[in-house]
Amino acid sequence: MAKENLVARAEEIQRLENCLLETNAQLIILYGRRRIGKTYLINEFFDGRFDFKITGVYNEPREVQLQNFADELAGHLRKEVEAPRDWRSAFSMLQNYLEGLPKDEKHVVFFDEMPWLDTQRSGFLPAFEYFWNNYGCSLHHLVFIVCGSAASWMTTNIAENKGGLFNRQTCSIFLRPFTLKEAEQYLASRGIHWSRYDIAECYMILGGIPFYLSLLRRDLSLSANIDNLFFRKRAELWNEFQHLYRTLFTNSEIYIRVAEALSFKRMGLTRAEIAKKTGIPENGDLTKILNNLINSDFVRAYSFFGKKKADTLYQLRDYYSWFYFQYIRDYPGRDESFWSHSYNSGAKHAWAGFTFEQLCKDHIRQIKQKLGIAGVLAEESSWFSRGNRDHSGAQIDLVIDRNDHVINLCEIKYTAEECTIDKDGDRVLRNKIGAFVQETRTKKTIQTTMITTFGLKQNQYSGMINTQVVLDDLFA
Repeated sequence: MAKENLVARAEEIQRLENCLLETNAQLIILYGRRRIGKTYLINEFFDGRFDFKITGVYNEPREVQLQNFADELAGHLRKEVEAPRDWRSAFSMLQNYLEGLPKDEKHVVFFDEMPWLDTQRSGFLPAFEYFWNNYGCSLHHLVFIVCGSAASWMTTNIAENKGGLFNRQTCSIFLRPFTLKEAEQYLASRGIHWSRYDIAECYMILGGIPFYLSLLRRDLSLSANIDNLFFRKRAELWNEFQHLYRTLFTNSEIYIRVAEALSFKRMGLTRAEIAKKTGIPENGDLTKILNNLINSDFVRAYSFFGKKKADTLYQLRDYYSWFYFQYIRDYPGRDESFWSHSYNSGAKHAWAGFTFEQLCKDHIRQIKQKLGIAGVLAEESSWFSRGNRDHSGAQIDLVIDRNDHVINLCEIKYTAEECTIDKDGDRVLRNKIGAFVQETRTKKTIQTTMITTFGLKQNQYSGMINTQVVLDDLFA
């Protein structure tokens, strides 16, 4: 197994190794958004050695998929195989082939991009259910891997199947983007050794998506790389957006409409607000769309401190999508060095400040570790007040409501140097804390936490900050 090429997937590797040690049949489900490295993980872990492998082809009819199945089987049998008439016949052929293999060793079957095999009225899923329940689950030496980018299909039809596959999977792996630390390790493995400030900015554009990170060139600076990937003519990621959503979601235009609506409100929107802005009725269809976006890691659902569930906010969390709406979609394409020329622009500073907040929310585990509360049950949220006669409007980026009777009110700042609290900043911060305590009527102890890139400069106003988290802490 060629695991030496795998970077930062230690947990997933261990789970796959555990499956190989089991003495019963294994049905492994691997899913996650497109470009996350699912196929790469399986290919590298098993060193490309499969007893049978088929990859679904996007938007191709059942006849094409079945012919591909026959061609793959012919390669293993080393003889011509006629295409099966339907998927029931295909799985029958697969069963006959597996019965001819030695019984004293593991045999690995890999169905990659399975959602694309399940074309309209293809009968694929019932045929697979019958195969697994009637035969596969009793074959003790069989390791059957199901993989797909369409998280909604994988969740509904496999992971949370309520029919013939209910509770049948033996291992379910949702492959997430790299963390900052894992992204740093991956870049280093490719000979790219940037400062953590640059890596953070890179992450805020590309996210922890291995495929996007693999496109970076070690001979270019970060800004030059972003220009190369997004702003030069025919850049690799210029037209990625439409393809990304189209291959993940049926009726992708509706999903793009929701993502676009969320891109205009940095704190996020409620269900009612999304329905109003998109024209999508606030019913089960909207619930399904939002759930699919959440399952695909494109949207985050989070609470608004002290509000009811109906006030849950939905926030666009996919870094590439956010960057696309901010800079790519309406960009006229005249400046191939746009990002390099935007280094000190106000628009870029505003984008970086907001996106750094998202970066912190995606690394809440590291923040809690730094604060020494990793083992404390806590709920994360945001808070906003329009103000009243006693105080002006206020917003708190991150609220960590802890079960040990403490609340951390987190102020998040993205700067190129030490952050300084001046007289005005001190007044704003005190107003936030006072407004929060007054309106929420909390009896818990309040701790003020500053999350910055390079720390807080000590002066006469810095004493009100109880705890600090810096960029390096997010790399833990």
